[in-house]
Amino acid sequence: MAYACRLLRKGVSQGQRLFVVAELDFLTRLDNALWAVSPHDFVSHCLGTQDAFVVAHSGVVLAPELCTLPGVTTAVNFGPEVPANFEQFERLIEVVSDDPSEKAEARARWKQYTALGYTLIRRDLNLKSQA
Repeated sequence: MAYACRLLRKGVSQGQRLFVVAELDFLTRLDNALWAVSPHDFVSHCLGTQDAFVVAHSGVVLAPELCTLPGVTTAVNFGPEVPANFEQFERLIEVVSDDPSEKAEARARWKQYTALGYTLIRRDLNLKSQA
């Protein structure tokens, strides 16, 4: 959860708008965690079910399914499956923990993306932190 907040904070601080897709339980926990980020690092965010004005003016939109939003070109997937309509985004970030079942789900998604012809870039943050 801490990494998710840092990733989203960094994206928003760089002027990006991000769409986060995940299961509702995770989104609820992420919503709460984003409110607890340092007051100096506020990450504007909302649930995708909120008022259209709020959604249009939030840096991060949290929802269980992807949809097109003006100005949002990056999606972040914390879910177990390839999100429907991911191809409408210029960039899709997959975040995977060290949990063995999550890794297995990520491998299956990797195979789906490559079968669809996408070139993937793997960044293992565990290797980065060991250097």
